[in-house]
Amino acid sequence: MRRTLYTEDHESFRALAREFVERELAPKFQEYEDAGRIDKSVFAKMGELGLIGLQIPEEFGGGGQTDTFKYNAILTEETARACTSLGSLRVHQDVVTPYILEYATDEQKGRWLPGMANGTLMAAIAMTEPGTGSDLTGIRTRAEKREDGTWVLNGSKTFISGGANADLVLVIARTAAYDPDDRRGGLTIFVVPTDSPGFDVGRDLEKIGIKSQDTVELHFTDLVVQDADILGEPGKAFEYMSHNLAQERLTIAVNAVSTAQAAIRLASDYAQERKSFGQPLSSFQNTKFVLADCSTETAAAQAMLDQALEAHDAGELSPADAARVKLFTTEVQGRVIDRCLQVHGGYGYILEYPIARLYTDARVTRIYGGTSEVMKTIIAKDMGLSARRA
Repeated sequence: MRRTLYTEDHESFRALAREFVERELAPKFQEYEDAGRIDKSVFAKMGELGLIGLQIPEEFGGGGQTDTFKYNAILTEETARACTSLGSLRVHQDVVTPYILEYATDEQKGRWLPGMANGTLMAAIAMTEPGTGSDLTGIRTRAEKREDGTWVLNGSKTFISGGANADLVLVIARTAAYDPDDRRGGLTIFVVPTDSPGFDVGRDLEKIGIKSQDTVELHFTDLVVQDADILGEPGKAFEYMSHNLAQERLTIAVNAVSTAQAAIRLASDYAQERKSFGQPLSSFQNTKFVLADCSTETAAAQAMLDQALEAHDAGELSPADAARVKLFTTEVQGRVIDRCLQVHGGYGYILEYPIARLYTDARVTRIYGGTSEVMKTIIAKDMGLSARRA
């Protein structure tokens, strides 16, 4: 089905992104997988070409596409098309940058955005803690204000994407005592340079997939933070985090659909080349039917996603609709990639075949950014469904 959301300018950007991915990223991607992170020089090269910092205003060295997410989406589509990824760049660009754009002061923007736009100042966000999972109201990392006006930060975070490569980390910490009547209150966002005394990068967490994305534990021990490094107002972090959830879930959905399409292409090519009982695998009815089902499901997911991309640019994508898009596209991704691996037979289980990497990478999309179960809870609430009280 013909997509209608992209213009000639978008397609020119796509051509630039594709050329960069094929020339700079794909040939070295296995090295980055083995290293557990993308070399930061890649991000600086992308900054020189204008491939990142797309939503950052031109006055700060960005692309000036302040009212659209579509260029970000194209970059994700092109990396997925090549069966690669840009590691933690999506977190830096699609998740963290909007917080700075929305809540930073002019002085803070002047300090942080130029480097974020040119790829020399990478950022991550630290929400999740051991034992809290999706329940951010249970955050225990604390920041206490001292008499001299500074804050002292103590605590630990886990599953932090981009935490090892980051120069700045947005740390969510409790600055007021937990109130059971206001579970979402008392949380504050601190923007912490990673070279701060008391900032410690802990274990590299060994994952079954997305190995090119550094994922670590972080520890803060008597780390001093200035008032000038608080993002927005103290105590408003939960409200701010909710504001950007739609785009965070949308970027996951874009990757889900794009990797499903890549899997179909890999399986189709393999089925036409591979012979079984003297015939191409693609000549068997079962193979045709499996791939036809995959193509149809993915086309449906693409149509839903494109509608969501348009709604997001118009400021009309609700949290519940973002949850619907993430739920549907990631579940489709899981089913499609699994079937495409099955088409490869035993070779699909061998890591030298890209389909194996797509399979392991895909599993986390139904977990991060809110699990599928959390998405269903949000959708059910939007439908007016709630537990009845006796």
